[in-house]
Formats: sequence, C-alpha cells, structure tokens
Amino acid sequence: MLDAMTAALDAEALQSLDVCIDDAISQRRLPGAVLWVERLGAPAHVRAYGLRAWEPAPEPLDIDAVYDVASLTKPLVVGILAAQLVDQGLVQLDAPLRPLLPAFEAGDALTWRHLLTHASGLPPVLSYEPDWHGHQAALLQACAARPLQPPGRSFTYSDINYILLGELIARCSGTSLDALAASQVFAPLGLRDIGFLPLERHAPARLVPTEFDGEQMLRGQVHDPAARRMGGVAGHAGLFSSISDVASIARCLLGGAEPLMSAQALALMTHSAAPPGLPARGLGWDIASAYSRPRGALFPMGSFGHTGFTGCAMWMDPHSASFYVLLSNRVHPRGSDSIVALYEAVGTLAARAVGLSHQPAIAGPGERAPQPVPDGP
Repeated sequence: MLDAMTAALDAEALQSLDVCIDDAISQRRLPGAVLWVERLGAPAHVRAYGLRAWEPAPEPLDIDAVYDVASLTKPLVVGILAAQLVDQGLVQLDAPLRPLLPAFEAGDALTWRHLLTHASGLPPVLSYEPDWHGHQAALLQACAARPLQPPGRSFTYSDINYILLGELIARCSGTSLDALAASQVFAPLGLRDIGFLPLERHAPARLVPTEFDGEQMLRGQVHDPAARRMGGVAGHAGLFSSISDVASIARCLLGGAEPLMSAQALALMTHSAAPPGLPARGLGWDIASAYSRPRGALFPMGSFGHTGFTGCAMWMDPHSASFYVLLSNRVHPRGSDSIVALYEAVGTLAARAVGLSHQPAIAGPGERAPQPVPDGP
C-alpha cells in the first residue's frame, strides 16, 4: 500500500485532470463540474469547473453546489442500508421476497441478492403508459413485473430492482427510505447537504439545475422521471448532494471515519455478491461490469464505484486508500451525449494522481476483468 500519510498527489496528473474537464466544458458536453480526488492522509484536490447553468441564464459554479446525483442513490442509500440490515440480522441475501412484498408476482423466485446485483432478470425501467403518478402506482407496476430471464442467470441493470429494494428496506425497518437514510447514514457522519427532497433544506440558488421538462427547468426536482412521479424518494434515484458529503461517505467506506457497519458487512457490500458467472457487483456497488468505465485503466480489481445518469461518477480503491468523485449536470439544458469516455479519462488520471502507474492484479472472490462498456446509467 502507498504511504498515504506522506506522499503528495501527483501535480502533473492533477493538471491533466483540469485540462481534461475544461476541454469537455469547452466542447459543451457539460456546463460545469466539481471534482474531488483524495488519498487518505494527504491533502485532497478539490475544484469547481465551468458554470452551474447555461440556461435560462449563465450562473457561476462553486464547490458547495448541490447536485442531483441520480443513480448514485443506489449504492449511497440502498447499498449501505441493505448492508446494515444484513449486519443486524434482519435480512438474508438469499431469502425470497414475497414475505415482505406479498403482491410481488415473482417474489418466490427472486431474492435480495438478485435485486442488489442486477441478477433478477427484471426489465430495466417502469413503463409510463398509461400515465401514472405516486409511490403506490410505481410499486404496483414494479410488483407486477416479471423476469425476462431466469433469476441468477443474466445481468440486466434495472431501476425496477432498486425501486423494489427501496420499498423492501422501508418495510423491513418500519421507517421511510429517506428518513432511514438520514438517521442511519447521513447523520452519523455529520452530513448536512445530502438527502432527498432538497428544496426542503436548501435555497433553490444552491441547487444545480438539470434539464428542461417542457418549459420548466428542473431545479431541486429529481431528473429521473420515475423517481419524480414517485414524489422524489425512491431506491433508484432521487438523492441530491454536495461533493463534500459524497466524499465523506467515500472516506468512511475506506476506513477514514467511524464505520457505518461492521468490517464483515463492509466487505460483503464492496466485494462481489453476484451469482456465479455474472459480472461482479457488490451491494449497490459496481465492481467489474459493463458499467465500470469510471475505474479507468489503473484502479485495480478490488476497487468499486458507480455512476449517475445526470453526469456523476465515483470510484474508491482500498488498495491505495484513495477515491475520486465527479459531479456534473451533463444533461443540461436539454439532454446531451454520453460522457462515459470522460469518466474513463478522469478515472485513469485520478488513479495516476494518487500514485498508481499500473493496475495491480488484486481481486476478491468471483471478480473478473470488466468487459466492453455501453453508456452508463
């Protein structure tokens, strides 16, 4: 392991990171971004680039801006809470789901493990036809979904998995998902910016807008259409955060703060829990799958992270005790092309900045090298 207490971040790699993100902004692939690169024990590289918004008028960006982090909700909320429930003996990963969700038509065939690792075979998203609104309407549709492939046989990234998990966690704990995340994840770490329904806590000016919905610019309303129809709280999307709060969770998971769970539960969450032969996924976290581009070329097997559709990515490496977080609103103002290639470039340069020059061959059980990558979630 690197001497995290003495080695500084690599200045040349940090400069290349700045150029890489500035170039993406100049090509109008995103209006702005915030970046955090840290190796525990050394000063972090923290910077804001570009603007908070282009439309309806340009707005300056600062490092404290609060972003819609989209699918980072999956690991930062559902993954952590699921690991805590396993830690408390309230959840068994291979238990069928029907006892908690009697209306779930596939509840006897599917388990917590299947949902958490995207091995359920369920469709990727809910249908919006006919039109529906409300948490209960979403749950009814999710419970009616049937696997397109036999459970445990294939990998399909699915928001429906995490919509169901959000409801399962709420029923298992007897507390709403947003309240449970606040009390069991955010409050213990002293975090004040992160959470669902940001307009209840933050002035609109602090929030980074995403995309026009008709004539309305979404600002504080979740970008994901299913989560928005569900009222802003869901297991697959809906979380908003500043970069410092996301960095605090990353630091905690790498051992730099008081733990949120036992060492055994942390290992379970961050090592592959997928059925044999499927891409490596932890409890909420991506390890080695078709969506692992934020790993870049240098972070080793044994590292983990996730992406968010709005333009967010994070990756953590226990080997080097390091991580990076990138938050952006690449969907602003009316949608945009993928920035998955930017995630890969940032991942490679961040790894170089923390002192990695080649990918060590370290891997947990069942972890395989990532395969060719489609656009991220």
